[in-house]
Amino acid sequence: MAEQAAQLAHQRRAFILDAVRRDGTVRVADLVERLGVSDMTVRRDLEALARSGAVEKVHGGAVATTGTSGHEPGFDAKSDLEGAAKAAIADVAATLVEPGSVVAVSGGTTAYAVAARLLGVPRLTIVTNSLPVADLVRAAAQGAGAAAPTLLLTGGSPTPSAALVGPLADLVIGSLHVDLLVLGAHGVTEEAGLTTPNLTEAQTNRALVASARRVAVVADHSKWGVVGLSGFAALGRADWFVTDAGMPAAARAALTETVGELLVAGEGGVGDEYGGQEKREGHGDGRGNDGGGDREQR
Repeated sequence: MAEQAAQLAHQRRAFILDAVRRDGTVRVADLVERLGVSDMTVRRDLEALARSGAVEKVHGGAVATTGTSGHEPGFDAKSDLEGAAKAAIADVAATLVEPGSVVAVSGGTTAYAVAARLLGVPRLTIVTNSLPVADLVRAAAQGAGAAAPTLLLTGGSPTPSAALVGPLADLVIGSLHVDLLVLGAHGVTEEAGLTTPNLTEAQTNRALVASARRVAVVADHSKWGVVGLSGFAALGRADWFVTDAGMPAAARAALTETVGELLVAGEGGVGDEYGGQEKREGHGDGRGNDGGGDREQR
């Protein structure tokens, strides 16, 4: 019963967040009617969302938090956003990971979703500055023992989004060489590239990018057009940019011209048309991995 109640609360809060993002504001009375729950239940949900930084409570309801370049939502708040898109992106991005490789996974909820799909990859080493990813891998090791990925946690100071950053993290990351970086972003634009509202996290992300032989950026359509306070990578640094079918056509065109390869998740059947075997100029590996996404190449 407790597990079912938690799932229902998660679904309600995701609905509320979607409404706030769409309309900018929600009223308690409207939510009571639309969700079919009590006034107190709605108020508890709004209180939980406000504590996580996802919304701002006002008299009679809630409004969207200010869309400033320095605002940084918490990990739990971001987990409730675009869940289906993140799952589709993660399914495709996971196909880029080879057995026996060393993979770095950045902070962020989309990168976390990818990590959750890597737990069964043989002989994998996961380097991460994400506390939730580290918890995920440690829990897998307790259940699977030696079959679970090897974990290397960078150390550092945690951000509101549960990423470890700062000089200690940068020092550790700077000494490493990884095969692939799975990299999330707060915002993406053609001009600013990949951005975050946290200056210290931006520096740690730069260290992650510098350590990686190849980079797979994972970002859903809602990240396009968002600009955080500090940039940490140009779009051209992405060997793969994995997104969902909601990404606008203009954005897809810009990405196709800039990144190594654009992979669009959630467009069923399109990946079969290409056979998953197209190579990118100067980057193709011919592995033939296919996560069911459309592949657009420059």
